[in-house]
Amino acid sequence: MKAARLLAAAAACLVLDAAAFDVGSLFAMLARERPPRAQFAEKKYMALLDKPLEASGELAFTPPHTIEKRTLKPRPERVVVDRERVTLERGGKTHTLSLREHPQVAVLVESIRATLAGDLDALSRTYSVGLEGDERSWRLRMRPLDPALTALVDRIEIAGSGALVKVVEIHQSDGDRSVMTLAPVAR
Repeated sequence: MKAARLLAAAAACLVLDAAAFDVGSLFAMLARERPPRAQFAEKKYMALLDKPLEASGELAFTPPHTIEKRTLKPRPERVVVDRERVTLERGGKTHTLSLREHPQVAVLVESIRATLAGDLDALSRTYSVGLEGDERSWRLRMRPLDPALTALVDRIEIAGSGALVKVVEIHQSDGDRSVMTLAPVAR
């Protein structure tokens, strides 16, 4: 009898914990934790290709505005997003663009940057946001609010555990998609 009451109490606690986990609590947790430098492995699936394009390297986020993606394979490349400026370094050349002038790039950058920063307000200005799962295993589903952007991006899904982002999937409206898997770099 005592074991049954303990089991019922434990089950009630689990239900309460699951009920307490929502988009607001996830973003509060993400805002508290500084994301670690991560190794990434990315696959881009494109209708025109027989097999996915693969890349790997490191991703770093310096809250609240800076993301650095350093690709090591298949060839070196560095992309730095700092506020409204994107800088691409490849093959000894540097290119810079403004996110304000390229909303199709901005919508992708903001999904990752706002999530890593735990900035639900910024994310909600650009996306409708839904959450599935619990603190141990969650998945955000974002759809652009601007109809002009839905011609490019159908949805973005970001999955993780606790305050760690583990997977970023971008589903384009044309059926192409990319999947980036992240693993913290040991310090």
